[in-house]
Formats: sequence, structure tokens, C-alpha cells
Amino acid sequence: MTADEAPPSLPLLLREVAAFATMRAKASFAAAVPAKEHGRGESGGGGGDIIVLPGFLASDRTTARLRKSLNAAGYRAHGWGLGRNRGVTSDMLNRLDQRIERLALTAPVILIGWSLGGLIAREYAKHAPHRVSKVITLGSPFSGDPRANNAWRLYELIAGHKVDAPPIDTVMNEKPPVPTIAFWSRQDGVVAPASARGAVGEADQHIELACSHMAFVADPAAIQAIMTAVKG
Repeated sequence: MTADEAPPSLPLLLREVAAFATMRAKASFAAAVPAKEHGRGESGGGGGDIIVLPGFLASDRTTARLRKSLNAAGYRAHGWGLGRNRGVTSDMLNRLDQRIERLALTAPVILIGWSLGGLIAREYAKHAPHRVSKVITLGSPFSGDPRANNAWRLYELIAGHKVDAPPIDTVMNEKPPVPTIAFWSRQDGVVAPASARGAVGEADQHIELACSHMAFVADPAAIQAIMTAVKG
């Protein structure tokens, strides 16, 4: 196992823990980040609509800064509307179906998923590819060993199932049949870089950022990179 394939080191994890409160506050309450280039509400065929899926034990509040930034750039960014993300459930894809139906979107939507939210976004795109124009994952462990992270024990305790035996049929590293962008970071203290980057063929693009796990949805440079990927 290479360093990129192993769970992040203890110093990286401790840095995540130390910065948790600050990053969480920024992700939830900080002002919108200006886009490098102003959007037009037209993003890769998605009609301007974006749904942002939160990470494990997070809710729509934690993705507020990212969504505010996307809205300020001319898109229509929505929360996933399913409360706190406590893990994959057998009805989760159907619940996302219902969420999208309630939004009454006129075109396929872009899905942005942070951490566990990215895994769910990829699975939904396999489930209903006609409803999705693009999937963007942020530090999501879709590749390699599902235990190559520092959260799997807590996940199993809360979700009530093994990380390699979710209550849905899935091949986790299988690429969805839509354009797929994977953001990853060597500074991630939760998910192994290789797990979030993916191997060749598991995502269409692999983009490295220099940020912690929490900062994917809080750091201005990370949010600007995500907005560029949305527009591309």
C-alpha cells in the first residue's frame, strides 16, 4: 500500500480536528465567494440547477457557503433536503428522486457531493442518469479500500452497516454514465488521496486541491475551483 492509498496520518487528522469548529462555521455562515468568471446560469447542460449533497453527519447548513457562492454566480443551487446525512439507506435513491420531482426542474441537474455525499451522488447518477448532467465529488472515498479513511469505524457505528456492505446494490468505483469530476487533496486528514482521486476510468477528471477535508466546502480557493468545474 502506498502513502496515497493509506488512511491519512495522525497529524493530518489532528489538524482536521483542531480546525473543525472554524471550518464548520465558515462552511455554514461565511459570505459567498466570488467566482473567477461570472456564471450565466448555464452549466454543462444542467440548466443552471445544482443539488449539493452534504457529508457524513452533516446537513444542508454545512454546504451553505458553497451554495451561496454558486447562487451569486448565477446558478440555482439547492440543498439535498433530506436532513442530516447519517449514512446510506435502502430508500435513499428513491428519496432523492422525490426531492428532484418536488423541485420541478426542467433539465438534468448537476450533483455536487462532499465526502459521503459524493458517493451518494455517483450512485444516484447510475440510478437515474437521465436526471443528471454531471457529478462532482469533493474528497469522496469511492475508490480502493473502503476503510482507507479515518471515519469508517464511526460510520459503521452510526449507519448500522459495514462500509463494504451498504444496503443498496453498488460497485462503488464504477463510473456513472455522466461526466464525473473528482476533487481530492493530499492535505485531506480524513480520506486517503487515492480513494478520493480514483484510478483511471473511475472518473473523467481528477483535480487536486490544497485543502483539508472540511475546507472543500469552506475554503475560498476550493470553492472557486468547484465553480470553475461546474461551468466547464
